[in-house]
Amino acid sequence: MAKKHILLLHAGGDSKRVPWANPMGKAFLPLPYLAGDNPDGPVPLLFDHILAISSSARQAFRDQGGIFIMTGDVLPCFDASNLVLPDDSACIVTVPTTLDVAANHGVVVASKDGTDGENYSLCLVDNLLQKPTVHELVEGQAIRDDGRALLDTGIISARGKAWQELVTLAYSSSQIMIKELITSRKEMSLYEDLVAAWVPSRHEWLRTRPLGMELIAALGRHRMFSFCSYDFSFLHFGTSAEVLDHLAGSYSGLVGRRHMSSIPETTACDIAATAVILSSKISAGVSVGEDSLVYDSSLSGRVRIGSQSIVVGVNIHELHGNRSQIVSGSSYFTLPDRHCLWEVPLVNSMGRVMVYCGLHDNPKVSMKRDGTFCGKPWRNVLEHLQIQDTDLWNPMNEDNCLWNARLFPVLSLPEMLNVGMCLMGSTCDLDGKVASLWKKSERISLEELHRSIDYDQLCMDSSKHQADLAANIAKACMTYGLLGRNLFQLCEEMLQKENSCLQVCNELLSLCPSHGDQYSGVLPKSRRYQVKMDLLRASGDLSTAAIVEDKVWASIASETASAIKYGSKEPSSNSKSSSNGNLHPKKAIVELPVRVDFVGGWSDTPPWSLERPGCVLNMAIRLEGSLPVGAMIETTMDHLGVLIEDDAGRNVYIDDMSSITSPFKENDSFRLVKSALIVTGILNDKRLSKLGLNIRTWANVPRGSGLGTSSILAAAVVKGLFQLIEGDESDGTVARAVLVVEQVMGTGGGWQDQIGGLYPGIKCTQSYPGQPLRLQVVPLLASPHLIEELERRLLVVFTGQVRLAHQVLQKVVTRYLRRDSLLISSIKRLAELAKIGREALMNGEIDELGGIMSEAWRLHQELDPFCSNKLVDELFAFADPYCCGYKLVGAGGGGFALMLAKNLNSAKELRQALENSPTFDVKVYNWNVAMTP
Repeated sequence: MAKKHILLLHAGGDSKRVPWANPMGKAFLPLPYLAGDNPDGPVPLLFDHILAISSSARQAFRDQGGIFIMTGDVLPCFDASNLVLPDDSACIVTVPTTLDVAANHGVVVASKDGTDGENYSLCLVDNLLQKPTVHELVEGQAIRDDGRALLDTGIISARGKAWQELVTLAYSSSQIMIKELITSRKEMSLYEDLVAAWVPSRHEWLRTRPLGMELIAALGRHRMFSFCSYDFSFLHFGTSAEVLDHLAGSYSGLVGRRHMSSIPETTACDIAATAVILSSKISAGVSVGEDSLVYDSSLSGRVRIGSQSIVVGVNIHELHGNRSQIVSGSSYFTLPDRHCLWEVPLVNSMGRVMVYCGLHDNPKVSMKRDGTFCGKPWRNVLEHLQIQDTDLWNPMNEDNCLWNARLFPVLSLPEMLNVGMCLMGSTCDLDGKVASLWKKSERISLEELHRSIDYDQLCMDSSKHQADLAANIAKACMTYGLLGRNLFQLCEEMLQKENSCLQVCNELLSLCPSHGDQYSGVLPKSRRYQVKMDLLRASGDLSTAAIVEDKVWASIASETASAIKYGSKEPSSNSKSSSNGNLHPKKAIVELPVRVDFVGGWSDTPPWSLERPGCVLNMAIRLEGSLPVGAMIETTMDHLGVLIEDDAGRNVYIDDMSSITSPFKENDSFRLVKSALIVTGILNDKRLSKLGLNIRTWANVPRGSGLGTSSILAAAVVKGLFQLIEGDESDGTVARAVLVVEQVMGTGGGWQDQIGGLYPGIKCTQSYPGQPLRLQVVPLLASPHLIEELERRLLVVFTGQVRLAHQVLQKVVTRYLRRDSLLISSIKRLAELAKIGREALMNGEIDELGGIMSEAWRLHQELDPFCSNKLVDELFAFADPYCCGYKLVGAGGGGFALMLAKNLNSAKELRQALENSPTFDVKVYNWNVAMTP
């Protein structure tokens, strides 16, 4: 335990002020911030956001174990990746606040001395105050120079030895002591006592508490710090009104207002644009008002949901039919403005109950203190129903309030809805039938409901509901659409309903073949095969799925070749047309630089680049004063085959050129050259019928460097082969041919590597999908001063770790073929950053390029979390004080890193620190921009 990172989430009590969240717990209420990033995934919950923030905070623990405590009804909004936690200590996160807010919460008194960062300060805690008056704030020296006080955010950590002693206290103490420690205190006072043990000024007070001396002895050797964040806000979900406020307030732009839902066309229903519909099925004839929330529900028939209302877990079907149950004679249901409605299954087969209240009702406020139900004072409610206090409350109760009022009848659905409308004031009970039915019925209170929920049934119903929604969305996507949804994630949702998932998958599979023919002009085969493969896997047919997976990658290769060759001559056509005469022995030597990419990678990779625009900012460089990649190709009369050699001393002789065919085995060391021979068409050149070929390749860079070596080597071979047959050896033709070479090899890959090596200097390259694929290379007209400063501030460092782009590429391409929305938005942003980076360099703003590199690195880690590792993270953490930006080149996972220093002195200091570091076995390379090919 002492070495682990523990998240402790205080989930709250009975959720009395958010009663509709009582069955799920406030920590798990729906919060669709950023839901648009993943439109086919499950609805984001408050817990998901809390978990993301706490996960980001893990970096602050570094190599020490610890605990991170948060509350389940608060979302702290701050960059937790910048959190600083002192070694072997406790720490409380605070934020400056006004005195009126401080008076209702916990306040931390921090010492005047401490450490100041860019957006934070770190100081020892001198004292803790609970809901202090202004006088107490002054006396306690809690008011800062700016007139504010430090608010206790509820985020507390203990790290290193402070955490170990807390664990030791739990493990070494007797069960009697632990029981006494807990039972002698309420929840918050136990929390206060534990914190007080780390604050010496509180020890005198703590000694008066039961077991206070023991707490001081166990925990008091270490201090508590205050981490005060100046860029911090938090969202409290303490009431139903606050939940709606957070969906409609300053963060409303982040809200996904339609997520995983079935909604008819706008001419068949009336749903306000600001309404939030999550994981719900809405049928024709339903109305939903402004700023309302509908979650995990099915609504059909004449259902009217007012504005600023909340509907959770409700299933309302057509209300016509059984007139004996529709007491009021109406065939519609209306939920008034500012009301909450939820439905809950009860234990012991008691059925289901429909529950409702006003948005602003506080179930804890008693009738004596002007408590309300559905926004009306209790006296008015009793008068309206013509009932006495004893009809609702136990005479023994001291506080009669909404929480313990036996209000909600357990009846049939239509009867409960009609009673509900009457109680909420939507209808009038002129003949008294509804009131009579209500009085005779078995009723339940919110307090009793809390102990009577059938949680197994609740979860089962919700899972079935979401699985049915996912299945219907998938069917619509297959039947009417262009397969634009993420069928893989929809299948994940469908799997929640195990019994029917296989049937649905088989039904969807039957729609696959004709669909591709119908949309052949807009639906690539690779996408169609990916959908089929995902459905086969979901249905359990893994063997057939593996066969279809091969077709996915074959389709990508075919689509790439088609985009390169369509509308232009075959690369070998010139040689075929001039096949008369003899070809004398010739030799071609091609040497090329490597490339480093600043930003934009992945937008160059098929099938993205075949379907969407791409943009990459990269640079050709020499390493240690030389061009490290090259190929020598010559014709010979000594033999009629092909002799291939590489710089590792390996060679192979192929006497029958017709035997060179794809696909190649993954362990074939010469598949690059073989693929180039196929793509250039040289194997079919009649002038070579009496000549053989000698081909030698070299790459004087570490294997798995990330410098685009494989593609640039392919470019060198292709360019040399075109020179021999007097073909089109222009850089553009060679770059496009290499795209096909990589598909034939089976490695995949984009166009940026060969562009980076073929074209000199810094360039911003854009690609435009079509047939043929268009590449526009725009050289950066940089001043000598800019080039010199970049060469002196940018460190090119080999991490010592080998990376394999093929493995990373397969994961990213698969996510794209599945139409992963987060991946698509990330690659769009990378392409956009490439254009921004070009403008920054054109304006000489090298520091801005550093920020762009760092953002690109964060996006690469989103695309593939494994593109980084512990060594790389530690290396960048080591370099961070010296740098304004850094990233791994290429796809990541290892290889070379770029580190852009803040200035020339920082560059010298970082280089010296890396070369002298006993921790990192890295090599800093000398380099310069390759300005000539």
